[in-house]
Amino acid sequence: MSIWQPEADETLIARAPVAFATGEATPVSGMRWFRDTHRNDIQNELVGWPTGPTYTARSAGDTAARNTAKGVLAVAGIAIRGFLSSHGGGIGGTPGLEGNGTNISHDHADEINDFPVMWAAPGTIARTLPWQLDPARSSEKRYRTHAVITDRRLAIVGFPYVKGNDSLIDDELLWDTPRSSIERVELRDFKHGRDTKIFFVDGSWCRLKSIKRERLTRYLIEPLDFIPLDSLTPAQRHTAEAFAAAQAPDAELPLVKRNPCGCFRIEVVALSTVHAFFGHSGIDTVMDESGTEVKPMELHKEDVLT
Repeated sequence: MSIWQPEADETLIARAPVAFATGEATPVSGMRWFRDTHRNDIQNELVGWPTGPTYTARSAGDTAARNTAKGVLAVAGIAIRGFLSSHGGGIGGTPGLEGNGTNISHDHADEINDFPVMWAAPGTIARTLPWQLDPARSSEKRYRTHAVITDRRLAIVGFPYVKGNDSLIDDELLWDTPRSSIERVELRDFKHGRDTKIFFVDGSWCRLKSIKRERLTRYLIEPLDFIPLDSLTPAQRHTAEAFAAAQAPDAELPLVKRNPCGCFRIEVVALSTVHAFFGHSGIDTVMDESGTEVKPMELHKEDVLT
């Protein structure tokens, strides 16, 4: 097993599963496109990329038919749930994986009528992204891609996936870019609330999905204003170092950050805890000004990291 590590003087901050997003609105459901700034398809221009599927957005007629079918199924589902409820039964979904989704799109051009996951003129950064991010070219059943965030760069690593063995990770560095090349990061909540647009300074962008979106984006959006351990009070430093020491033997030094509420979040990264499905699951706690760990029921909204 070989897990990718940054340089010796580089700080590893987070790791999360990532792939190109997939359309959810009926006209583009299950589809994605790679576009230039004139909305032309450029997938055949991407250097080193294997051939992938060619999609066509559904017509208004096809969309209406699919929506009618969905409506019939929804009515049937309501009737079944009502029957089960009246007889003491129920149907539940999978909790914890949906994020902050919404059925309202604020970007019809790129979420309803079209669904570009790459928007890039020739020679721009987004065109250099690895093809392994595309689920249509690299099945997530056999291969996984993760984003790794450090204090210097955003990197994409990939590894063969073996179902049932989520600790077996043999990383290959597929791509990286300096943090300075990222202009901004925007969350996209349409449908499942898992998508993110990353805009580069050259005007190109990509749309990615992650079931751990907050872990992927938090330290690309927030400033890296971690507090040096020697700037903490003795009590705060003791809590931070004791928490790190109680984790895996390969745990890095704790990363301490002051939350807007005034509490301090302590995060610890340990390569041995990387998971093929979830990335780095996050080892964190919260302490107050006095250095006392905050009990879960006393946490503020700003203290919670998913």
